[in-house]
Amino acid sequence: MSRNAWRLLPLSCANGATQMAIDEAIFHGVESGESLPTLRFYQWDPIAISLGYHQHNYPNHWNGLTFLGAPVDLVRRPTGGRAVLHQGDLTYAVMASGFADNRAESYRQICEFLIQGWRSLSHNLSYGNAGRGYIHNPDCFATATGADLVLPTGQKLIGSAQKRSGQTILQHGSMRLTPNLELFETVFGAIDRISNNLEMPPIDRIMDALVAAAETCFDASFSVGSLSDLEESWIHQNLPSN
Repeated sequence: MSRNAWRLLPLSCANGATQMAIDEAIFHGVESGESLPTLRFYQWDPIAISLGYHQHNYPNHWNGLTFLGAPVDLVRRPTGGRAVLHQGDLTYAVMASGFADNRAESYRQICEFLIQGWRSLSHNLSYGNAGRGYIHNPDCFATATGADLVLPTGQKLIGSAQKRSGQTILQHGSMRLTPNLELFETVFGAIDRISNNLEMPPIDRIMDALVAAAETCFDASFSVGSLSDLEESWIHQNLPSN
C-alpha cells in the first residue's frame, strides 16, 4: 500500500514574523485542500521571543531587548502556550489533517516522530507532567506539560504548541540545542533546568533522523518542495508592514 504524500520544505532562516506567516499560510492551504500535509524545519534570524497567542502579560524589559548589539524580536505565535526564546534552537512545524480530535491525543500522535527521531540520536525523551500552575510563568521552558518532551534529567528539550481548525492542525515546537545561558538569564531571570552541555548532533543529522521517524509515524512519503503561489500570496498579504 502506498504511503501518504507529504511535502518536506528545506531548512529556512528568517525573522519571526515571516516564519509565523509561513506556518499559517501552509495551515490554511492544508485546511482548504490546496496544500499537501507539510513538515518543515526553521531557525530565527534575528533572535526572537515568541509569545503565545493569548499571552499578554510579560516583563516590560522584553521590549527593546538587545543581545550582542542586535535587537531581539518580539513576535506573537498563532498557537497557544507561553514565551519561547529562539536562540540556539531548531523549530519544527507540522501542518496536516487526520489526527485525533482530542487535543492531548493529537499532541501525542504528532510528538511520536520527535520521540522516535531523538531516540535514534541516543536521546530518550518522555512527556512532562506539570499541572495548571505553569500558566503563571511566562517562560515556556520553565516547566514541562504533557505537550512537552523532557530528557531523563528532567530538562525540557522540546516545547510544542498547537492550533487547529476542524481536522486541520498546526503544531510547531522549539528544540533547544545550544542555548546561551547569559541571554536566557537576561530574558527570564533564571536558568533553572537549562543545559548547554549536551552533546548535540549537527542540525542536518537531527533533521534527517526526524524525517525518517516522521515517515514511519505518519505513514508518509516525503517529497522536497517549495511554497505554492497561493501560500506566497497569503504570506505577502498577512505580513505586518514595516
